[in-house]
Amino acid sequence: MESKRQQKFSRLIQKELAEVFQREVPHLFGGAYISVSVVRMSPDLGLARVYLSVMNAKDGNEMLLQELRVNTKTIRHLLAQRIKKQVRVIPELVFFLDDTAEYSAKIDQLFANLDIPPAPEEDEDDDTYTR
Repeated sequence: MESKRQQKFSRLIQKELAEVFQREVPHLFGGAYISVSVVRMSPDLGLARVYLSVMNAKDGNEMLLQELRVNTKTIRHLLAQRIKKQVRVIPELVFFLDDTAEYSAKIDQLFANLDIPPAPEEDEDDDTYTR
């Protein structure tokens, strides 16, 4: 369970990283749309695990994730420029792909393919219960 401080810090990082990805570095990722799904902070606020959703990735999500890891230093610097007056330490960033949308689509597909027989109809003439 995250503390209130971790939650506030993760919301700040999420908001500012979203701005960085959309306004300052979209050229680094070939026009792919990157949204920040969740940010999880370590208890000492020194490490941010950033979960990203990606759309329109030309080379695939894994290649984009590799490109993100190469450019982590640049992204962290741009983040630092935005939040340096609000925080004491700029956290290290670790990027992960958020696959919850794919997972939920897979679960929906599994439910759609289930063959559930209808419940047996009960006799309406059954007078075991009196009113």
